Amino acid sequence: MDGKPTNGNLPGGKTEEETVETNEDGKTEGVITEDVIPEDVIPEDVIPEDVIPEDVIPEDVIPEDVIPEDVKAEDEKPEEAKPEDDFGKMFAESIENPDEGEIIHGVVIKILKEYVAININRKSEGMLPLTDLTEEEMQTLSPGDPIDVMVERYDSSQGFVLLSREKVIRVRVWDELQKAHEEGSAVQATIVAKVKGGFTADIAGIKAFLPGSQVDIRPVRDNDSVIGLEGKFKVLKISRKKANVVVSRRSYLEEERETQRKVLLDSVREGDEVVARVKNITDYGVFMDLGGLDGLMHITDMGYGKIVHPSHVCKVGDTLKVKVIRFDRERGRISLGLKQMRPDPWLDIEERYQVEEKLTGRVTNITRYGAFIELEEGVEGLLHVSEMSWSKRLKDPSEIMKPGETVDVQVLKLEKENKKISLGYKQLLPNPWDELKTAHPEGTVVEGVVKNITDFGAFVDIGEEIDGLVHISDLSWNQRVKHPGELLKKGDRIEAKVLKIDPPAHKFSLGIKHLTTDPWEGVERRFKKGDSVSGKITRVADFGVFVELADSVEGLVHVSELSREKVDSPSSLFKEGDEVGAVVLSVDRNNKKISLSIRAFQDGMDRKDLESYLSPNSEPPEETTTAFGEALRAKLNINED
Repeated sequence: MDGKPTNGNLPGGKTEEETVETNEDGKTEGVITEDVIPEDVIPEDVIPEDVIPEDVIPEDVIPEDVIPEDVKAEDEKPEEAKPEDDFGKMFAESIENPDEGEIIHGVVIKILKEYVAININRKSEGMLPLTDLTEEEMQTLSPGDPIDVMVERYDSSQGFVLLSREKVIRVRVWDELQKAHEEGSAVQATIVAKVKGGFTADIAGIKAFLPGSQVDIRPVRDNDSVIGLEGKFKVLKISRKKANVVVSRRSYLEEERETQRKVLLDSVREGDEVVARVKNITDYGVFMDLGGLDGLMHITDMGYGKIVHPSHVCKVGDTLKVKVIRFDRERGRISLGLKQMRPDPWLDIEERYQVEEKLTGRVTNITRYGAFIELEEGVEGLLHVSEMSWSKRLKDPSEIMKPGETVDVQVLKLEKENKKISLGYKQLLPNPWDELKTAHPEGTVVEGVVKNITDFGAFVDIGEEIDGLVHISDLSWNQRVKHPGELLKKGDRIEAKVLKIDPPAHKFSLGIKHLTTDPWEGVERRFKKGDSVSGKITRVADFGVFVELADSVEGLVHVSELSREKVDSPSSLFKEGDEVGAVVLSVDRNNKKISLSIRAFQDGMDRKDLESYLSPNSEPPEETTTAFGEALRAKLNINED
């Protein structure tokens, strides 16, 4: 690199004549440029005018103060004469050191670890960093391949010319953008980011501004949905000097839409099957682009089954084959359908499904009253919560199954007209009620643990799938229990008798008091109407008093039967624990009621005292004579006197 060309030879052993080549148009081109060698050294007709166009290198690539004075435009060169002996030196320098910013047609020599060696028709080789190549170029580039590069600078310490591929591409992209703007053609771009007022679009490495109003024909509500969108864009404005480009996707779409719209309006008919692209998704349906016309596919036309949201069926950008179900040519409105692309599965439902048939389905939705099971696309059945378990009273069907699970069910009822299928789950499971009746017949005694206590009774776990209920009325024959907690507590181990098993009603009744004999058994023989009885008052109420008779049987003395005198409050005459005598007025074995009368008992005692007093053989009355008898006797004695 220290020597200078001699005998008219250039680096690489070529002569000046060899460096000038003729292209297909008959023009000559070479590596010696007009602005480097003075015009009086190389004739004008040797160097073609189009070797280095003025607009190849943008102004912002190489600052004006960096460009050597001798490569500026002719009108900027100072008109001064140069000595003849300096021409050779200038010629040699131009060969060894190409100008910064110059675009050179080179050839790949070798691919190194970090660089690609390029033959640039200079004494020094050019070195292109591998990082400056695109992925495609790195994979396909090989020795001997032609490549256009731009001179960055001459590295004297390394002895090579540093080249750039990226800047060549940028120059060409700017040329294409300028041409597209002038001709009104479209360029390929990708929306890469959201910025204030719009988006940034990438055009082969050049960043362009895309106003928000120019993204689509319709307003874009979801900005994230357009990030990454590729397509054609029109160049609205370009400033190469300021590196400013404004593009519009909307202008291109409107132009294409109008062209395609004319074709579609003349060709589309109801019933046609067309291919459309999902353009936008709403809660009620999907807007689709037919290529010039927009159509709406309502959510009810997306499938025969229940669709929670259109996004569960498709997403923006999907291409679907749909059917034109309605077309308003005057208003340009098209209704599309996806489910119409296949027959309605309910038309022959009775041929494919039979009552009591076992099926397998997928749980699609859980509600408080049951679960919806998808048997096939477009066919769902309802599994009611009452058909999920034989024994459990479920509050939430999710206790048994979850959405997305696969379950076996049985067809209970089929309504083709209403498009309804009733399903059962428990029917495929063993019925514990049948097993319960076999294992524990009515009348047998079982042992269990009190599992839960309520106001109306206690639930007892006897070790089966079904819990038994001891009703509050079946706790005791004679004790009036206000709450089961008075006699039982959770965790108590008890014995009880099976009273009734009713599978249809899901009732398993137990009784504790039934472990002993019913004191009311034969009560009508022990307490007959008119009998005088005695007992202890157990309760005093506003309407009377309860008297405990023999064998833990209670009778009621109504307030009207307490005394011959009117009684306003039973508590004014009696209290709990008082011993009283009474007469049996009636006995109701079925309702376990005995009516008593203290007044009748007193009347009976008074009659006996009177009869005993009037009898000639009677003995003096005992001290237990009633007040009525004493008063009567006192009255008789007065009359005798």
